[in-house]
Amino acid sequence: MDFELDDGWHVYPIYGNTDKAFMGKKNQQRLFLKRNASPFLAALSMEEITPRLIWTKRISSGDTLTAQEWLNGQTLTKQQMRTPEVAHLLARVHNSKLLHRMLTKVGGQTVRPYEFIQQYLSDLPDDLRQHPLMARVLTDLQGTLPTLPTADYRVCHGDLNHKNWLLSDQHQLYLVDWDSARFADPASDISMLLCEYVPLPDWQGWFSEYGETMTPDMQRRVVWYAKINLLLNIKDNYYRNQYHNMNDEIIFLEELSQYQL
Repeated sequence: MDFELDDGWHVYPIYGNTDKAFMGKKNQQRLFLKRNASPFLAALSMEEITPRLIWTKRISSGDTLTAQEWLNGQTLTKQQMRTPEVAHLLARVHNSKLLHRMLTKVGGQTVRPYEFIQQYLSDLPDDLRQHPLMARVLTDLQGTLPTLPTADYRVCHGDLNHKNWLLSDQHQLYLVDWDSARFADPASDISMLLCEYVPLPDWQGWFSEYGETMTPDMQRRVVWYAKINLLLNIKDNYYRNQYHNMNDEIIFLEELSQYQL
């Protein structure tokens, strides 16, 4: 692909992704280049949630190319996902009025509870549909949909995998890869992170770092989204033939169904 950069720039695919993410290099200069990045990247840059946006341009192919500051650093380990800094940054995302305005401006989608259910039911294998625990949890979720008004939905990242968190050599934490950004109940983001990285007994402590009181309503919503996220992960691992991970998540789903926060 011709990126239409000035002479002297060389472009290399990164992260094993030859389609969207690249490193641009010219002498000692480096840039993080991305094709068709999330359209509200400028707001994320202004809030210092992602590395600094340097320029955006449309190239002759019709694609939009963005260039961000190249930062040396590392993605977070699974253990590092439990640190207070992660909770603080996620709270900044959820509470940012600028991000809310900008995602509204670019037509960000709203994802409601029943759409998580629909996503799970779509192409659900019979093995999982007939699993007693999963069938019981699904019936419970369908009967207890969270009722948070959409007016209270926040900007959510939607893919809080530890590889999407970048810690720079200057110890600045960033959240990257916003392709799944949406308006949703913030409990959907929180539960995704908690299920994957934080042991159940530590959920209350993590939530205090996030900066809100775990009210009974918030607790119900977090647990609801935790269960649907687990169901989605189980389904994904089934299709990937990663049965060990799938069985671990089924065990956790049973534990979560019995646990009192």
